Amino acid sequence: MLGRDNQTILCAVRRGNVKNALRMWVLGGLALAGTGVFLAGCKSAPDLTAADAQKLIQAKYDQDPPVPATILLNDIGMRQGVTAKYWDRSKAYPIRWWADFKLTDEGKKAVKLLKGGDTIEWRPDSAEDKRFAVEVQSVATSHLRARDVKDPQNEADGTKSVDFNEAVNLDGLPAPLQDIAHNPGNKLATKKTATFVLDNGAWKLQGIS
Repeated sequence: MLGRDNQTILCAVRRGNVKNALRMWVLGGLALAGTGVFLAGCKSAPDLTAADAQKLIQAKYDQDPPVPATILLNDIGMRQGVTAKYWDRSKAYPIRWWADFKLTDEGKKAVKLLKGGDTIEWRPDSAEDKRFAVEVQSVATSHLRARDVKDPQNEADGTKSVDFNEAVNLDGLPAPLQDIAHNPGNKLATKKTATFVLDNGAWKLQGIS
């Protein structure tokens, strides 16, 4: 009769984790004799689909505190903000491409400056400098979104890994600010990997990295 280690190997085989089963077999020097006795006693692991994984990841994000969106303001974004009446130029400088922009009352409802205060200090290196940008955060907060979730992959330790995009949720932002957030240079999604572990016969989110 096989011992507990042999049962572990056989159950791993039934779950489709052949690589892990072979590794345990070689390291332990176990014999797969009498398989018919124990295969009947192994509980098959439930399937984990991409949709299942997305629900578990999103449930975690929904439990986390909502976060603001960090938005990069380049030259285009600054102009859009003026049009939306989020800020107005409050001070000019002898260097004509420099300026200060003060947040309006409407702007204060939409964004806050990372350094505090209510004045955006616009200091590009030259009139042609299109790389200069400043960051602001949205006043509105929201929960992150799990998007573009890939099919789960079996790992050697019996867990499953799922690649996906952790996306900023812009739904609660006013339309002009959403447009600014979609300008080049803004990062609205980050590639992440979720790890799932089988816990009491059900797949559970172990962590996100």
